[in-house]
Parts: sequence; structure tokens; C-alpha cells
Amino acid sequence: MKHAGVAFFVAAVAAASAYFLVPSDSAEPTAKPSVSAAQAAREEAKDRAEQERAEDDKVIAGLPAGLSAPVKKELAQRIVASAHQSTLNWRTLYGSIEDLEDGRGYTAGIAGFCTGTHDLLALVERYTETHPDNGLARYLPALREVDGTDSHEGLDPGFAAAWKAEAKLPAFRRAQDEHRDRVSFDPAVRLAKLDGLGTLGQFVYYDALIFHGPDAGPEGFYGLRERALRVADTPAEGGSEKAYLDAFLDIRRTAMATERMDTSRVDTAQRRFLNEGNLRLETPLEWAVYGDTYKVP
Repeated sequence: MKHAGVAFFVAAVAAASAYFLVPSDSAEPTAKPSVSAAQAAREEAKDRAEQERAEDDKVIAGLPAGLSAPVKKELAQRIVASAHQSTLNWRTLYGSIEDLEDGRGYTAGIAGFCTGTHDLLALVERYTETHPDNGLARYLPALREVDGTDSHEGLDPGFAAAWKAEAKLPAFRRAQDEHRDRVSFDPAVRLAKLDGLGTLGQFVYYDALIFHGPDAGPEGFYGLRERALRVADTPAEGGSEKAYLDAFLDIRRTAMATERMDTSRVDTAQRRFLNEGNLRLETPLEWAVYGDTYKVP
């Protein structure tokens, strides 16, 4: 789906650049855009973006619930949990925390929040806004210091125990649910629907976003999607859903293999569903991750 706002932004930038491209020996003095003109351009771009979002909201409102349906959302969490912690009972993972030695520091909670990839820090910061006396708040300075690294400095030896203790509280469990949805589930499902993808495609986006993070770089989710768009059209662009998902999974698998990561969550789970033609992610399902087989009747 093409968005007019992108074209408008490019045009605005080009127009503004024209002020600075007049030859230096021009008879007329070069005029710089006024602050008020620049502000007006920003406001107009903002209004256009908000209008586009409203239009997208209308499109999504007319589509089937897909992965957002409660039974499908529950299924999605079970499949993700099988890959993250080798279990289908994802609700046992609120208090999980360990260093997987993958360069991301501690990985914790229901969505694999990491101390090295900002999402765990963002979760604790947001939780602390409404629960300032929580048991993790005192680790915020250390979490900010290690963000972007695999370091435990300032976190050991007490952070893991504090996480497990806090995870026993309903408020922190709700905070994890809300953060997962806000950062990963809702954006992934929304974008997949706008790309014309069904329930399986929505899950493919969700699992990729939760695993690779919301980065625009080549190995982040948005970067992977941009690379897929260069080789295949989405259904919203008139392309084949299977062909597009094949392309996306190919690119994702290559990115994972390059980092020497296990690719079974793609090879023997998502690719299996796709090859079976299960674009609606209907049960019963059977898949394998890390050599273990899982079934949902």
C-alpha cells in the first residue's frame, strides 16, 4: 500500500532544498525559508500522517480479526513460547530470566525482553511511572548503562532475583502483557493487515518483530520487510500471499543463519504452516523447534 504522506514529505524536503541550490553568483540574494514556513510544513506533514493513519484504521476495521481474535492471539503466544522457552504454557514465563549468551544480555519475561536491546529498559521505566516503589526501580541506572550491550554491570547479583519476585505481582504481569502488545503484537498485526496478509502472515510478522526487534536496520524487522518488498509484492500490491511470505521467510532465515542462530522456528514451524497452505493458521497444528515437536489440537 502506497502512502501519499511519504511522497508529500519528499516533496517538502525537495522544495525546501531548492532555496539552497541557487548559484552563488545569482543576481538575486538567496532567501532562506522562514521559521514560520518550516513550522507550517511540519504541521502539514503531521496532519497528512494523521489523516493516513485514520484512513488505515478504517481499512483495518473492515477486515477480519485474524491474529487479534482471542483464540488466535492465545495460539500465537503458545507458538512463540515454544521457540523462546520450549513450552506451550507461556504464562509460566513472566518470571523467567537468563543470559542466553547471544549478545543481548539478560532475556526475561513472556516476550523475551532483553537488557541489551532497550525493550526491557522501556518496560521497567513505564512500569515505574505507575508503580514507583517496585523492586526493579533501583536497577534503572544500571539498565540504562548496559542498554545496547551484553553487560551485567550493576545488575548482578540481585537483578534476576528481583525480576522473579516482581513477576509474582499481577501488576507487573499486566505491564508485561501491555508492553508486548504495544511494542510487538499490535504493530505487527496492524502492518500485516495493511500488507494484505492473513492470520499466518500476521503471525510471521509478529514472531519476526518480537525476535529481531523494531529496527529499521538490515537485520531488524522493518529492515527485513523492506528487503522482502524489493523481491516480492504483498497481497495489498496485487502479489501472491504465499510467494511474498516465502520471500520474507527466506530473507529472515538468511539473517538468522548469518548470525549462527537456530532457524527451526522458520524451517519446521512457520514454513511448514505455509507449505501446508494453512494461511488462516487453523488448528490442529503440529510443528517442531530445536528438535522438539509440539501439537495444538
